[in-house]
Amino acid sequence: MPTRHLDQRIVSVKPITVAAPGRSVELQVKVTAPLSGRNLPVIVFSHGNAWSLDGYEPLVDRWAAAGFVVVQPTHLDSRHNGIGWDDPRFATIWRVRIADLHAVVDGLGEILRQAGDLETRVDRERVAVVGHSWGAQTAGAVLGARVLDADGVPGEDFSHPAVSAGALIAATGTGDTLTPFAVEHLPFMRPDYSTMTTPALVIAGGKDQSQLSTRGPEWFTDAYHLSPSPKSLLAIAEAEHTMGGIAGERAAETTDEDPARVALVADAISAYLLDVFTLDKAAWTALDDAAAAGDGTWSISGK
Repeated sequence: MPTRHLDQRIVSVKPITVAAPGRSVELQVKVTAPLSGRNLPVIVFSHGNAWSLDGYEPLVDRWAAAGFVVVQPTHLDSRHNGIGWDDPRFATIWRVRIADLHAVVDGLGEILRQAGDLETRVDRERVAVVGHSWGAQTAGAVLGARVLDADGVPGEDFSHPAVSAGALIAATGTGDTLTPFAVEHLPFMRPDYSTMTTPALVIAGGKDQSQLSTRGPEWFTDAYHLSPSPKSLLAIAEAEHTMGGIAGERAAETTDEDPARVALVADAISAYLLDVFTLDKAAWTALDDAAAAGDGTWSISGK
């Protein structure tokens, strides 16, 4: 059983280069893990637009302290790479992002070897993908969601058989209400969740008003409502797109800074995954009970 004390010491190793033939920029990852414990489950995390392996420490550090090994790739759209809307590579970055997650899962053994003794301490049968914003759509594809083309025909299946659970934070909704800018630059933001059969937790903010859709915050609950069970939904009434600052404390993108909200998001994901992985049901049960007895500022639904 993994050790899950939030005061546990953790360690990070970066950068580790992952084999990704044909990629225009080397694929690098950061690994964060507890210093002790065995049979540790794995989270592969996909960042939001323009971020990198150096972001999201408020989430990653809590997950590692809770007993997870977290692997964070830097996708091509990272601001480090300077690939803008007009770059010819931008149109296919969504595919490269998905390929990045596959490369990480497929190369997990070598990644763990380069990170120290982790190869002998990880449970390779318990691998999850988690993502925020664009990263949530990327993770969703690995969980089984597809992308609809202009005619509404679902694209290829990008699910990975080694991934058995996930969590989507502020995931793109259905694409029939995209703004003109999104239609022009982000036509791939048309997910089909009907094939996303892998167990997942969807997290949505009640004040997350996207500039990419003409719908309101409920757009971000589509991943829950339009996917088959088993799924859970954590709805946080006052949360905006940055969920209190999950990418980093005082990050420029943060519009609703709230450390307690960040902790809720982090701990809900670790509790959910520990439950789905049948490692510890107590934390998720306690969270569900707290939501039911709470003041309505956040809620948990399931199906």
